Amino acid sequence: MRLRGIRRSRNVEDRRRSGGRGGGGVKIGGFGLIALLAIGYFTGIDVTPLLQGASQTQAVQREPTAEEEQAAVFTSQVLSTTEAVWGEIFPQQVGRPYDPPVLVLFSGQTSSPCGGASGATGPFYCPADEKAYLDTQFFATLSQSLGAGGDFAAAYVIAHEVAHHVQNELGILGQVHQRRQAVGQTEANALTVRLELQADCLSGVWARNVDGLLEPGDIEEALNAARKIGDDHLQRRAGQVPRPHTFTHGTSEQRSRWFARGYETGDINACDTFGARSL
Repeated sequence: MRLRGIRRSRNVEDRRRSGGRGGGGVKIGGFGLIALLAIGYFTGIDVTPLLQGASQTQAVQREPTAEEEQAAVFTSQVLSTTEAVWGEIFPQQVGRPYDPPVLVLFSGQTSSPCGGASGATGPFYCPADEKAYLDTQFFATLSQSLGAGGDFAAAYVIAHEVAHHVQNELGILGQVHQRRQAVGQTEANALTVRLELQADCLSGVWARNVDGLLEPGDIEEALNAARKIGDDHLQRRAGQVPRPHTFTHGTSEQRSRWFARGYETGDINACDTFGARSL
């Protein structure tokens, strides 16, 4: 992705040297995602199947490495592209201005109104404070552990969390949260899958609108990343038989296909996963 000359976003809250404090909730260790699901509603990338045996020392506060400093600059620049894209799309397709989110960078652990977060949590968006949370070390996990290398794979992760903010701005997150509370766990999971696939599609809409910044192979990197974080793929990698009723993000095929749909159309309306008969 060509980011030379792209400004850095001002909507970045860097907690990496502040002891990980901020917001409410509690600090947690290696089973962070499970705790977050128990504490509050949030949307993120579920890598729990690969981290069940992870040591809680992953959440120890540490100084950012040189690679993570570079990742922080990269994150800020990618975030600015989402601000430009959605700032243009909202007036055109929604009929009102776009209010961008704040992205919190943390190192090791931090807290949020949706609960505590650690490096084992994976990136997530918290509707309560309208902030996305990211430990930049996750990019190394994405590349080395999940097999989704490349700068545009990392950019897709950022765009996906921003897409959850887009859903929040559109009122979709609140509606889904209410519906989830009124149904059983299996149906609630199915609703969350539709929410996540819509965010993948909206990420594709963003990618379509930064086409001038793309390099050969970038879209393939994003599609590969979408496949690598599919529920079925992650469960198989963890030595489990895929259990569709437990899926909360969608299969590898679904995630890559909905991203491609957003990229091909560039249209928010094409991302109506809730109106789709099949995913």
